[in-house]
Amino acid sequence: MTPQKTMSPQSCGELLFLGVIWGGSFIGNSVALGAVGVFPTVAFRLTGACLVLWAFVLWRGLAVPRGWRIWGAFAVMGLLNNALPFSLITWGQQTVPAGLAAIINSSTAIFGVLIASLAFRDERLGLRRVLGVITGFLGVSVAIGLHNLSALDPASVGQLACLTAAVSYGLSGAWARRHLSHLPPQVAAAGMLTTSAAMTLPLAVWTGLPHGLPPLPVWGALLYLALISTALAYLLLYRLIAAAGAGNASLNTFVAAPTAMILGAVILGESLPARAYPGFALIALGLLLLDGRILRYFSRARPGHSG
Repeated sequence: MTPQKTMSPQSCGELLFLGVIWGGSFIGNSVALGAVGVFPTVAFRLTGACLVLWAFVLWRGLAVPRGWRIWGAFAVMGLLNNALPFSLITWGQQTVPAGLAAIINSSTAIFGVLIASLAFRDERLGLRRVLGVITGFLGVSVAIGLHNLSALDPASVGQLACLTAAVSYGLSGAWARRHLSHLPPQVAAAGMLTTSAAMTLPLAVWTGLPHGLPPLPVWGALLYLALISTALAYLLLYRLIAAAGAGNASLNTFVAAPTAMILGAVILGESLPARAYPGFALIALGLLLLDGRILRYFSRARPGHSG
């Protein structure tokens, strides 16, 4: 039987850090979008991260991939993990409330685990993982507000766009493990960002670039989005996919949603509802169930258990 992918303590720490980083991107977007616009923000984020990663690749003397096959794999990854979901979520949020959009986006972990279980023999979908995914998704729903679920209308094109983005993210994790995991994380991330930047730059030009230089806070937000929540984040993501599996890596969405709520309260002065705290507890429980070590600990601690 093929051994199952599990999360080491280091992978757990990187997962939490990745979730915090991507939670902060919501704040960066809120600062930048009003002054720069949707597609220019996305294009700056992807292009800036791409340049940084290629500079790092060349500095380290890593081999640059050649051949249509590998660059085709980069293009698919850039579409699934950047260009398509970024565009769908941004477009969908024109009509979808922020709370409901965040709930839909948290389903990335569900799709990630399900797709990985179908694609890889070492990421089988057992009862514990099913319970962990359901518990974590319920936690995100409680933290943001269960009443938002009543607004989930399958006929809404905007909501379907957000849901399609979550599926795209889930597919991208499996694609990265299947086709890119043999590459150094820096090279895989740089190749993916090259293709996704090439897809979004024409959209930024077509929709209109901002006139004049944006103010310093906007520059700070744009640099955070490019350097931290994209360049650094994707290096961590590829490490996680290789070490812990595509399904486990997708669980960062359970951390990103509450992180965005906390940062919104601290930085933007947004109120943090009381329901957020039991939601956080459920999210933590879901992650512990998916990790499995807490269950093994209690199993060993039972009287009469022998190991």
